[in-house]
Amino acid sequence: MRKLLIAANWKMYKTPTEAQSFLRTFLPLVKGRPRGEIVICPPAVDLAVVLHSTRGSEVMVGAQNMYFEEEGAFTGEISASMLVDLGVSHVIIGHSERRQYFGETDDTVNQKLVTALKHHMVPIVCVGEREEQRASGMTEEVICRQISRAIHQIDTAKLHPMVIAYEPIWAIGTGKTATPAIAAEAHLMIRSEVARLVGRPIADALRILYGGSVKPENAEALLSQPEIDGALVGGASLDPHSFAAIVKAGNPG
Repeated sequence: MRKLLIAANWKMYKTPTEAQSFLRTFLPLVKGRPRGEIVICPPAVDLAVVLHSTRGSEVMVGAQNMYFEEEGAFTGEISASMLVDLGVSHVIIGHSERRQYFGETDDTVNQKLVTALKHHMVPIVCVGEREEQRASGMTEEVICRQISRAIHQIDTAKLHPMVIAYEPIWAIGTGKTATPAIAAEAHLMIRSEVARLVGRPIADALRILYGGSVKPENAEALLSQPEIDGALVGGASLDPHSFAAIVKAGNPG
């Protein structure tokens, strides 16, 4: 059985002080929820504080981005080895906002994935279509291209830690959400494409998260779909009670 993963993407929100305040409230709310993994991906300046505050808890810490080079004259960038040395275990790669605002491409996603796997991180690779692409019937073409380019020439045996997050761009920060049926259909298509590219065993073990206006109100319906293995949560992860409710939706009892 694939282990549920609920990840918070805080984007460019929360100072270190605000992050500490969030965790003081959040951690007691999710204590003893071991069935799935909980990952918080704060801004880079918050990583040390969040790692310190979550020590001894079930919560893991991820980065929102990293560069693919090991080191060098790349002002403003952060390497995988820097993140691993801090204690960061996960990293988001190719989020739609990185593609839209910062020029990331399918090829840079591939380079970052290679580096993350080399450093034994858990990469959360984001794929998804824009609203006009869905309206034009291009959803499958777009997503399959993104997956194919992301894993291009990567040794199949090294792909096991990879997670894919399906984030329909038309549902990010818009309040729109793919219905559970639409999301499940996309996840099934992603799993089928991975099976075609690298084999059924890896595809069956692959965790595919849904990201796109996940809220406490829709989390249970989404996470009950057998093809949905968790959620990449944006705005609703900024409030500790809201994010805890989403975690509990995937970890009843």
